Amino acid sequence: MSGEKQAEEAIVPSFNDTMEHEEKDEEKGDHSIFSVKSFLWHGGSVYDAWFSCSSNQVAQVLLTLPYSFSQMGMLSGIILQIFYGVLGSWTAYLISVLYLEYRSRKEKENVSFKNHVIQWFEVLDGLLGPYWKAIGLAFNCTFLLFGSVIQLIACASNIYYINDKLDKRTWTYIFGACCATTVFIPSFHNYRIWSFLGLGMTTYTAWYLTIAALVHGQVEGVTHQGPTKLVLYFTGATNILYTFGGHAVTVEIMHAMWKPQKFKYIYLLATLYVYTLTLPSAAAVYWAFGDQLLDHSNAFSLLPQSGWRDAAVILMLIHQFITFGFACTPLYFVWEKVVGVHDTKSICLRAVSRLPVVIPIWFLAIIFPFFGPINSAVGSLLVSFTVYIIPAMAHMLTYKSASARKNAVEKPPFFLPSWTAIYAVNASIVIWVFVVGFGLGGWASMTNFIKQVDTFGLFAKCYQCPPSPSSKHH
Repeated sequence: MSGEKQAEEAIVPSFNDTMEHEEKDEEKGDHSIFSVKSFLWHGGSVYDAWFSCSSNQVAQVLLTLPYSFSQMGMLSGIILQIFYGVLGSWTAYLISVLYLEYRSRKEKENVSFKNHVIQWFEVLDGLLGPYWKAIGLAFNCTFLLFGSVIQLIACASNIYYINDKLDKRTWTYIFGACCATTVFIPSFHNYRIWSFLGLGMTTYTAWYLTIAALVHGQVEGVTHQGPTKLVLYFTGATNILYTFGGHAVTVEIMHAMWKPQKFKYIYLLATLYVYTLTLPSAAAVYWAFGDQLLDHSNAFSLLPQSGWRDAAVILMLIHQFITFGFACTPLYFVWEKVVGVHDTKSICLRAVSRLPVVIPIWFLAIIFPFFGPINSAVGSLLVSFTVYIIPAMAHMLTYKSASARKNAVEKPPFFLPSWTAIYAVNASIVIWVFVVGFGLGGWASMTNFIKQVDTFGLFAKCYQCPPSPSSKHH
């Protein structure tokens, strides 16, 4: 398959003729019913979208949830996971509705998206105007930038538990170079095998954490005092808010689908599966180690070294590479549009043009290597707006007029058939997340973040590193 062919397949075509286009592509391919390359590379089904959402939702945050439980206690940790999971599923649903509304309006104007990937800021621009476009672009890009930074920090933090001959900062340099190769993946259309493998990796890691913690048992003199301070409580809460705020890439995932209309409840189904990974693992590790987790933001650091743990670390490293690509790909699209190469058919040209996006991510990961605390800071200051407040407000404003509600492409869902009820839910989300997530969460997470800077300094060489075995012998 040529570079041009791949580039064309990377962009999902028009809303109404997608299936016809796919059938023609298959006929034009290599004239075989089954092609290994298209099977691994060319994904756009409902199942692909589910794997993408599930895989993208639980990456390195899986390792920080026990840390959050130690900050806020077992009961609050479980309740808030369920609460923010439901909230996140609802706002992902709102984003999907707004995407369909935007695409439907544009296609009535005969606008073609054959060589163009629709993004969230463009949806806001089309429905609400340039000011909303600027707000969406600023929050989304900043969030995705730091989301990518977090993946690099997590890679360095994890590999250190297998090989501590190099410090975490050096590992960050190495993994930055590795993750830069994601510039060659054209779009979310091409993440089929990666999403599938990524979810398998997090599933293994989650159940490893659960079983290893239960087999290890409670450490001697274990205590479970959380919550003890408001700062810690709201820091933990915003990390959970961040956990279920992985849908900054919802529009790009939808656009990669052959039938984006079917996206509606995919995020909720993905969240239900994610619960089976996050709740048992966080609860088991917190039960086993208790308040020790307050000083160990990475759950791997407390579990004894074994082949099972090493396998989990390696799988998480691969998954973090995948998640880096997920977070970076929308940034690549934005940059391509800025420099004018987004509609080119040359994958190599697009890849080269994307490289400048990776450099600031690499640099920020070296400046702020605070695994755990940075999740909460990003959650409170960026996720709260990007994936909770802005979608809820955008939905209310898009359908504020009676004519807009009457002509809506997607009517209210069966479980909430009244527009008034939808407005009430959306307004409640805006108020709750602004006060609790952004306000209290922002205060707590930034207080904790500044404390880490004061304790370890910027450009910390080895954040929260235990003494190496070699230093113990001397």
